[in-house]
Amino acid sequence: MAYDFNLIKKFYSELPEKVENAKKLTGKPMTATEKILYAHLAESLPTTAYKRTEDYVNFNPDRVAMQDATAQMALLQFMLAGKKQVAVPSTVHCDHLIQAKVGAKKDLAEANITNKEIYDFLQSVSNKYGIGFWKPGAGIIHQIVLENYSFPGGMMIGTDSHTPNAGGLGMLAIGVGGADAVDVMAGMPWELKFPKLIGIKLTGNLSGWLSAKDVVLEVARILTVKGGTGAIVEYFGDGAKSLSATGKATICNMGAEVGATTSVFPYDANTRKYLVETEREDIANEADKVIKYLTPDPEVLKNPAKFYDEVLEIDLSKLEPKLNGPFTPDLAWDISKLKQAAKDNNYPTNMEVGLIGSCTNSSYEDLTRAASIAQQAIDKKLKVNADLVISPGSELVRYTADRDGILAVFEQLNATVVANACGPCIGQWARKDAEKQGRSSIVTSFNRNFAKRNDGNPNTYAFVASPEMVTALAISGDLNFNPLTDYLINEDGEKVKFDAPKGIDLPPKGFDAEDTGYIAPVKDGSNVQVVVAESSERLQLLEPFAPWDGKNMSGLKLLIKAKGKCTTDHISMAGPWLKYRGHLDNISNNMLIGGVNFYNEKINTIKNQLTGEYGEVPATARAYKAEGIGSIIVGDENYGEGSSREHAAMEPRHIGVKMVIVRSFARIHETNLKKQGMLGLTFNNPADYDKVLEDDTIDIIGLTDFTPTSKFTVVLNHADGSKDEIIANHTYNENQIAWFRAGSALNVIRKGN
Repeated sequence: MAYDFNLIKKFYSELPEKVENAKKLTGKPMTATEKILYAHLAESLPTTAYKRTEDYVNFNPDRVAMQDATAQMALLQFMLAGKKQVAVPSTVHCDHLIQAKVGAKKDLAEANITNKEIYDFLQSVSNKYGIGFWKPGAGIIHQIVLENYSFPGGMMIGTDSHTPNAGGLGMLAIGVGGADAVDVMAGMPWELKFPKLIGIKLTGNLSGWLSAKDVVLEVARILTVKGGTGAIVEYFGDGAKSLSATGKATICNMGAEVGATTSVFPYDANTRKYLVETEREDIANEADKVIKYLTPDPEVLKNPAKFYDEVLEIDLSKLEPKLNGPFTPDLAWDISKLKQAAKDNNYPTNMEVGLIGSCTNSSYEDLTRAASIAQQAIDKKLKVNADLVISPGSELVRYTADRDGILAVFEQLNATVVANACGPCIGQWARKDAEKQGRSSIVTSFNRNFAKRNDGNPNTYAFVASPEMVTALAISGDLNFNPLTDYLINEDGEKVKFDAPKGIDLPPKGFDAEDTGYIAPVKDGSNVQVVVAESSERLQLLEPFAPWDGKNMSGLKLLIKAKGKCTTDHISMAGPWLKYRGHLDNISNNMLIGGVNFYNEKINTIKNQLTGEYGEVPATARAYKAEGIGSIIVGDENYGEGSSREHAAMEPRHIGVKMVIVRSFARIHETNLKKQGMLGLTFNNPADYDKVLEDDTIDIIGLTDFTPTSKFTVVLNHADGSKDEIIANHTYNENQIAWFRAGSALNVIRKGN
């Protein structure tokens, strides 16, 4: 039986009436996305339908999920909210802090020692407030959610940008910052601007080397890293029905790479099949009764252009396997064109490591397809020319794959099977010789490939592909190799060629595990003590941020004008910094150390206007703060792309940054800034980015008249005595303006309690 089944059953019993009432309001047939959104309204139906991309709407999500790196800050904030227990089912998943080094057993043992303080803190907070706890080694948050908590038509938020993975089972699952999670756990509505809808019609069928990963790599090519901003992507069509549930999850997972709010597939036979195989037939039976409310209306399918803001059509039969990269997940290369692309762009073709796993591609089906290529290498006497690293998605998948002999195939190729955790995908990878900064390529089945993300080496060219493509390329060791057409020479000197991969979507003997890793909270946590040592370098109790002083801001110093791509990895790096995710002051020492300074094109080297000397970004910000001087950050397009980590907003707030002004924001990061009481503005004229000079002192006029429709005047006082006045826009509504005035959204909650 499923977790929280009675709540889910109640939701399904109320769903038809809610959707029918919403259809009367809108006066039109509805997409699957709209049905789910209207079914989760926090308030009664409005008098008129919500306007996409315009109206802010309050929702009541069904549950919250947090991974250990972000859960620390989320729960430290929740402890200030004044609540005795979480208001909705919530879980913590220990998957980010385990470093991949030598192998699963030793790495997990080391993590349990190294991170004991954090794990003890998270488990004690979970016990105190009624939160489910998935211990280290249980698996990656999104795979665990897919196996246990996701259900068709539901809505959840998670403190990780790849939360949309659950869309593979028909759930609207949205990545957020920890402050959003605090709202929902505290029983408050969750706010979202009503999204626009991108419909993607899938036709045809996948065959041969094509996989679900290639579908989303093509979507990333079409939409780019910001083409989905402000939108929910909904897939439909006969091609969508042909995909396995875990294949759909892969596609929804990587929707984060196009900036989408989330992605979703309608409920169908393959969704039901996965629910049954993961011991949730009770949910499937209830979903069957309301299937018309978990799928688009027939009129939508007949004429999608009338109901979606944008419609794409992809014929699965005509796709070609892809590798996307390097350094950005939307740079797509058909495998047949990669050789020429490598030559034209001087990509290193010596592929040193192939990495399979992550939350995107670590299902049973993924492992079987990759293992079918690995088995061919054994049978055809091929030497493996690159290292191969396998990260199972969960203990359920790992145990089952081990039982069925799948992992043994990889081990015959001397592959390293690391812990059921994020590992190399998020920089938790002790890669040998990475510090030497040698130039090479790696191919992963992960989702992101930003510079330095996997191993800290800026000269590692990371490409993203399907697990089976990763395996084939690792065996060849050559980025020029095309397994669809090319031959390899085996140990007997013979020319051999790979056959197309074969996979099994679900284990024939069912899933199994001796210990899935779940620990339920105690029934009464009122006497549980949560202890944070004052001397701790990894945990720090939070102090509320100061409220706005009621005045316009003046005399602010330019901290950094970031050039080009500036993701949350640039703003607040992961990797070795993960250990400080629960200590705001310590982790603030990584603020923007990866950002490129526009004026000298160097990393972590900016001018201190008080001394005229160049130094590190965090130290310079702290120097201004010590003198009572605020600072600002200037950014380019899609600033804050990437992870949901709210540290990228909390760190600037903590060390004196008052405003971030950019050409455009990524959705989650803009919301995170608002939640922490920061000003997040955009240039009315994007060309005004060029007017900001290195020695500028800045004034912000308009705060005393801050309304949802107001604009700001930003005065750039240049060192030569001249000035430029530019107009800045914002997207704050009344609630968000209240967060700013109170100092943070959390301060508003605390005041209410």
